[in-house]
Amino acid sequence: MIIITGASKGIGKYLCEEYAKKNETIIAIYNSTKIDIINKNIKSYQLNTTKHADVLDLIESVKPELKNITLINCAGINYNSFAHKADIQKWAEVIQVNLIGTFNMISSLLPIMREQSFGRIINFGSVVAEMPSPGISAYAASKSALFGMSKSIAVENATKGITINTVNLGYSELGMISEVPDKFLEEITKRIPSNKLCKPSDIFNTIEYLRNTEYINGAQININGGII
Repeated sequence: MIIITGASKGIGKYLCEEYAKKNETIIAIYNSTKIDIINKNIKSYQLNTTKHADVLDLIESVKPELKNITLINCAGINYNSFAHKADIQKWAEVIQVNLIGTFNMISSLLPIMREQSFGRIINFGSVVAEMPSPGISAYAASKSALFGMSKSIAVENATKGITINTVNLGYSELGMISEVPDKFLEEITKRIPSNKLCKPSDIFNTIEYLRNTEYINGAQININGGII
């Protein structure tokens, strides 16, 4: 069973489509944009992951179906602003969705994973957590926090056959790349040794590697093409 948040767009949608082709059973979670994928292996649910009670209710409703769970947290938003001009509510919303929403999903599923002695949790971090970039302090903060959170959860659950890892994504052909101005994107591409963006297939292959490798736990995997 694969549970994917942020499943209606970008990386989440791509992973849904790929796993559906492999006849995996998928619970696809979206918030504002309805999922337009039609496949017998995909069950879609609308959910605001920042609302802990709603997350618990959904997990309880599908609990009989849950077995050998892989949770892939793709849901995320961004807010661009210099810190001294930032709207505090919009800044905080990024933390709510990217960090707290992710934690809500993890904490709600951990009891089931622990009972079954199996679980794979994969969070999407970002290269911007380590590479300074103006105007994205909220996004960088939310993604930086994922790694510390994941390491703590990893040591709490390792004896139960559960792993949790963070994929730090660079600049890919999917995701929020559409928000990057062309001039900035051109400069970024020059800093990537291969001079190209990450292909979706490289993201999928990394997810599969983490799903099938128990001894990688509490780690960060950088998919950034060696950007400098």
